[in-house]
Amino acid sequence: MTAHPPTTSIGVLGTGTYLPLRIRTNADVARTTGMSAEWISERTGVHSRHVAAPDQAASDLAAAAVRSAADAAGIDVGDLDLLVCATSTPDELGPSTACRIQALVGASHAVALDVGAACSGWLFAVKVAHDWLLGDDRARYAAAVGVEAYSKFLDPADRGTSVLFADGAAATILGPVSAPNGFADFAFGSDGTLADWVLIPGGGSRRPASAATLAAGEHRIRMDGRAVSRFITEVFPRLIQDTVDRNGLRIEDIACVVAHQPNPVVLRRLGDQLGIAADRMVIVGDRVGNIGAASAPFALAEAARQSLRPGDRVLLAVFGAGMTWGSSLLTWGNTSTEGHQP
Repeated sequence: MTAHPPTTSIGVLGTGTYLPLRIRTNADVARTTGMSAEWISERTGVHSRHVAAPDQAASDLAAAAVRSAADAAGIDVGDLDLLVCATSTPDELGPSTACRIQALVGASHAVALDVGAACSGWLFAVKVAHDWLLGDDRARYAAAVGVEAYSKFLDPADRGTSVLFADGAAATILGPVSAPNGFADFAFGSDGTLADWVLIPGGGSRRPASAATLAAGEHRIRMDGRAVSRFITEVFPRLIQDTVDRNGLRIEDIACVVAHQPNPVVLRRLGDQLGIAADRMVIVGDRVGNIGAASAPFALAEAARQSLRPGDRVLLAVFGAGMTWGSSLLTWGNTSTEGHQP
């Protein structure tokens, strides 16, 4: 096993997204939570959310996003060497949801595995794929997909979660690109002492599913909203500033910031405080809600569609339950030294 040549980096060859057809508006949420639609909009910035059909699982959403990303990259899904899925809402406790996705899309030659880092998970998946591809010259293409089917785990009456969480998937195809394009400067962290802030307490080996866990609603998402808000307010500015400082850059040198989307109102406020121009902070949570591990890749796909040009620097910043966080710099551009031009 030998590495790719030093002139090769790993970058994004294509992006793809998928949203279920059904939409929950603020008026819909207001009816079950007892809050007004106007209050929800003002406090969260979320206006609509997509909801998976009863027969749609996380793998179904993710498979559609992977197919879309492969089409955008100009490759066949059968050419994938690696498929990494990030999700907090797997089809089942086992096997990995990535294996379900692999079967659905026909990626028969890929190695399929899951990464568990909650809303940070997609960037963790990208890091796994990045290092895998750089370290093995037999591996050429990888899919990193984030997906959530949160609606299956929501209490419709819970104000703290029902107003925010939604369903969706987004995928990126990774492969060789010419340096200096591609991913660089990954940084990650976690603090397991904070794991109780956001979780689904029932159904695992700690609290196996039973009549008692169902009666207590332990199969629903629980979140300490105030603690999570304080965490975001502390960690997001640090992720941005540390990444800029490490690379000898200024905020003005960043073409766009692609972040997890827990709450558009909070994200815009923090962006303003950091001096990030409004047109450089990619916001998608207003129309899709918090789609967890799919939020950041969905925002990246939106930026690619609307504004990204070769050579643009993208600062990626994610954070989520666990608690977990991560960042990376991505220089946009996919011209490959190994001949692939999607």
